[in-house]
Amino acid sequence: MSSDGYRHLMAPDVGDNRAQLNVGWAALWRDLVEHAAQIAPERSAGDYWEGRAESFHDRVQARDGQPDSIRDFVLEAVRPGSTVLDIGAGTGAWAIPLADRAEWVTAVDSSASMISVLRRNIAAQDASNIDIVAGSWPEVSVAAHDYCLAAHSVYGSPDLVAFVEKMTEVARRTCFLIVRAPPTTSVLAEAAEYLWGLPLDRPGFLVAYNVLLQLGLTPNVLFAAKASGPVISATTDDALVRLKQHFGLAHSAEHDDYLRGLLQRRLEPLDGSCRWPPEARSALIYWSVE
Repeated sequence: MSSDGYRHLMAPDVGDNRAQLNVGWAALWRDLVEHAAQIAPERSAGDYWEGRAESFHDRVQARDGQPDSIRDFVLEAVRPGSTVLDIGAGTGAWAIPLADRAEWVTAVDSSASMISVLRRNIAAQDASNIDIVAGSWPEVSVAAHDYCLAAHSVYGSPDLVAFVEKMTEVARRTCFLIVRAPPTTSVLAEAAEYLWGLPLDRPGFLVAYNVLLQLGLTPNVLFAAKASGPVISATTDDALVRLKQHFGLAHSAEHDDYLRGLLQRRLEPLDGSCRWPPEARSALIYWSVE
């Protein structure tokens, strides 16, 4: 899809008046999800995590000991003796620590590869109070739980309204939605502004929060204390390859001059390499259903 076509798809007749966006946040979310799927169709073809689940688990383990203000907040908020639904549980980064706090955890995931590693991790931790449900949210059927958590598992769901409404329906106390919150001044946002007319490279906090507001919810927000990264590229050429792959431009040189200039202007030299400025931190959006 051309950049002009995507600009029309995302925000027809918006021009520079961002205020008009608040009439179509759910549609904008859908456009961002669907365009991301077009850029990386392998993510929606079969079990994307086959052959990747182990390396994903290794990356999660590497971050496990690092400070995480959102994790600490959620674990503290979950009352002992309660039940928790973990949507998109993956290899158990949330389900296993939640099992130490709650009476019962239900882990939902659609990937057989992720579930296989999750079962192994549950056994290794002797966590006997975790039930696994294979399926995609919001289609999967589950019982009501005290808390409902979706940590970075919403990006492949074009219908954010249905996703959130199902969370609210099955929760008795609180819903927790964790999403990426990139600054609108990041390199990726500046590139998206040039290519698509909006500083949004992927679905994330800005759009999700406004969708929840339009649903009549009154969500609270907690931003992670630190951004992810830093991302280091060996050379500007390597950074350009990364940037073009992110926007589905790997086989096009149409925008190379602008993108290279952007990288030369924004990336910081570091011992012969290039360091990207902070790209994103996590944001916890949470709301009560009591």
